[in-house]
Amino acid sequence: MPDVPSDRDLDPRARAAAALRRFGHTLMEREADDDLLERVVQAAERTTAELEAAPRRERDFIRLKRQFFPTGVDDGQKIVHFDECFVSGRWNPLGIGIEVWRDGEGVRATVTLGSAFEGAPGRAHGGIVSAIFDDVMGYLLTVHEIPAFTGELTVRYLAPTPMGTELTFRSWMLHRDGRRILTEADVTADGTKVATATATFIEVDPSRFKL
Repeated sequence: MPDVPSDRDLDPRARAAAALRRFGHTLMEREADDDLLERVVQAAERTTAELEAAPRRERDFIRLKRQFFPTGVDDGQKIVHFDECFVSGRWNPLGIGIEVWRDGEGVRATVTLGSAFEGAPGRAHGGIVSAIFDDVMGYLLTVHEIPAFTGELTVRYLAPTPMGTELTFRSWMLHRDGRRILTEADVTADGTKVATATATFIEVDPSRFKL
């Protein structure tokens, strides 16, 4: 089952998000009678009402910048550029839950996609693959400490991306042209390349990210 919390994800918000991601995939892949589904509704609505009564979270921009550009990312080190991220954030209950490492001057990420991300039967939705590519290439900015945003993303699908199989994404920088940073990536499943991507990121003034 994907998205079981690892030893590093022991804080309550990360555990809650992981449990909800697991729940969402399970709800999609299992049959359930009306009585069970009604109990799900009641439990979800009751818990949601408790959360809605709590104070609103305010995201700390300084903390986000510190996470996005950590000091000295070592080769082989695991990276999370911010916990709320839809693709890799451990606090996001709707997230994809990829895990990311520095790989030399590039980035490597792995994920096993659950049923909530299925498009055609047994195949991942192409939008999910595209989102992961965007995030994995975005991690190059963290590794190389370059503040930038996605200007263009192109994905080429070579074969169906399977569900329930570990996928390995890799990304690397091609070159820089002024403020434009060109990157490339691919994804493999059981050693077979199933998609490739290129992206252009646009560098922003680094002074805007100073702490």
